[in-house]
Amino acid sequence: MVQQQVQEEKKIGTTLVDVKGLKVHFPIKGGLLNRQIGAVKAVDGVDLFVRRGETLGLVGESGCGKSTTGRAILQLIKPTAGTVKVDGVELTKLSPNDMRRKRAEMQMVFQDPYASLDPRYTIGQIVAEPLENFKRGNAKQIQEEVASLLEVVGINPLYVNRFAHEFSGGQRQRIGIARSLALRPSFIVADEPVSALDVSIQAQVLNLLQDLQGQFGLTYLFVAHNLSVVKHISDRVAVMYLGRVVELAKSELLYETPLHPYTQALLSAVPVPDPLIESRRKRIILEGDVPSPVNPPSGCNFHPRCWKAQAICREQIPMLEEKQSNHYAACHFPG
Repeated sequence: MVQQQVQEEKKIGTTLVDVKGLKVHFPIKGGLLNRQIGAVKAVDGVDLFVRRGETLGLVGESGCGKSTTGRAILQLIKPTAGTVKVDGVELTKLSPNDMRRKRAEMQMVFQDPYASLDPRYTIGQIVAEPLENFKRGNAKQIQEEVASLLEVVGINPLYVNRFAHEFSGGQRQRIGIARSLALRPSFIVADEPVSALDVSIQAQVLNLLQDLQGQFGLTYLFVAHNLSVVKHISDRVAVMYLGRVVELAKSELLYETPLHPYTQALLSAVPVPDPLIESRRKRIILEGDVPSPVNPPSGCNFHPRCWKAQAICREQIPMLEEKQSNHYAACHFPG
């Protein structure tokens, strides 16, 4: 029944998360009076939306602002500017008490399963903590719910009194997923949930996330830098470069016909498991280094490394616009 409802909502295409003009600037202070002398522009004007019941992949190289975007959407980091609406509610204007109540609808799966679980707590206490904080039942009901959640993610409920260090990395990530499901959220930010795991375990965790999406009617923002992983799990993909979203499209569309030069360069680096095809492919080698977010280039952030760059690229910031049907790109010369 839940899966049918999710499919219906996908057809309707209702937007659950709507982000516009999101900025996160971290101040740089110095001098005798410790005044602000600059800012690290980690996120610099992100626009994206996530439809109810879908998985939006957010990709880009390290340091482009992916994780900061995810945390800012959940208000774990306070945005410098912009709006974030979840189910029609503007999060940036909520009071602390209202925000705390809203958090039951939004959760996060963290990247490092070794650092995200408190070593002093048993796994039963870890999964039970959100239920206790939001008063979701008496002690017996919470105990039963914890056992049910552990079983759903593939952990034996008999292990509730064991500590996190007694489990492998993949099992710890499953425990973290169980904790994120405790309050029955509608939206989950998965911050590189498989990057710290062995390749043999990654597929298991990805399949678990997909199964849980159908079972619990979840919407994911899946943050990753591995393009193959994102292609496997995502309905749509957003590509970030130096704090901005440069391309947004359906997964198949983006991988087959990328419009932004940066996306084209990224995809050219993905190996193909066919020696004949691989030998004929042309690899796009980007020149220079990624600019500093402290002092990003004028106009398009990508223009110092782009082979298509012209005068307008150095002067005018390209907007994220629909260049083709359901295919958005922030480029003056897409295609």
